[in-house]
Amino acid sequence: MRSTLVRQFGDPGQVIELVDAPRPAPGTGEVEVEISLAAINPSDLIPVTGAYSARTALPFVPGFEGVGIVRRVGPDVQGFKAGDRVVPIGASGLWQQFLLRPAEWCFHVPGGIEDAQAAMSYVNPLTALTLAEALREHFGSLEGMDVGVTAAGSAIGGMLMKLLALEGAVPTAMLRSDRSRGRLGETHRILVADSGDGLMGSQFDAVLDAVGGTLAGELIGRSIRPGGTFIQYGALSGAPVPQTAISGRPDIRFAFLWLRTWVHSAGREALEAAFLRSFAGLQSGLFASPIAATYPLSRLADALAHQADPRRDGKILLDPRC
Repeated sequence: MRSTLVRQFGDPGQVIELVDAPRPAPGTGEVEVEISLAAINPSDLIPVTGAYSARTALPFVPGFEGVGIVRRVGPDVQGFKAGDRVVPIGASGLWQQFLLRPAEWCFHVPGGIEDAQAAMSYVNPLTALTLAEALREHFGSLEGMDVGVTAAGSAIGGMLMKLLALEGAVPTAMLRSDRSRGRLGETHRILVADSGDGLMGSQFDAVLDAVGGTLAGELIGRSIRPGGTFIQYGALSGAPVPQTAISGRPDIRFAFLWLRTWVHSAGREALEAAFLRSFAGLQSGLFASPIAATYPLSRLADALAHQADPRRDGKILLDPRC
């Protein structure tokens, strides 16, 4: 079968190989899923660089998110049959034609959702839902809350802006440049760093941060009201939040939210509920994401180059069947 493989850490464009791999039969409790489409996310590429080498064993197949069809079912599997459309989660491995996964880590996709959107139903929607829940747990209600969202021009940033507004909060999009403004429409408050909008002059009850580094430190120090909260869920800058910024604001709550940690502790019932909300959001358009291009897995190099293009406007999808 067609597959990818990482044997050493490094530049994803250099170290992710295209290989022919065996197609083993599913074991007890497993299903075999033929992957229809898989997404490329920063969370797929960062482990390839070696950033998480302490918890990433070589060799491995990248890809955390996608959708596919159950082709074979192993012994003692209940609730799944050949032909079912599912989202398999729980580990990397989706950048290959056929995937073996424990049935407990697969979730049925309802009808009426096209494959391209179903392939993006996991990472961003569940992260957005979990962040909103974290705010509710801290504040009791999102109604009237001033919430800043960094990297708001990204796919997940746009989801967060819509979800927070739907739940009664007053979100502010924080953008690095004016280029992303058009993705957000005219209904949200938008602050652009390059235009002198004064990101640090605003005050928020909470900030949801995907950037880390210097920006996060400045926001913690100057832009969060006493009693507020700062939740980091990404590190696009590649730099950690300065510890001095955190220790300098004992009056606010600082938290990390890594989806992987939540997923592996939440339990099947909570995950099923989250996917039901994700699928409903896809059907309503709340969690729909623009797609820049879909590439066959055989053109992985082109797909990775497009992923790295700063002018890219939308998600890159892979089709491992060709």
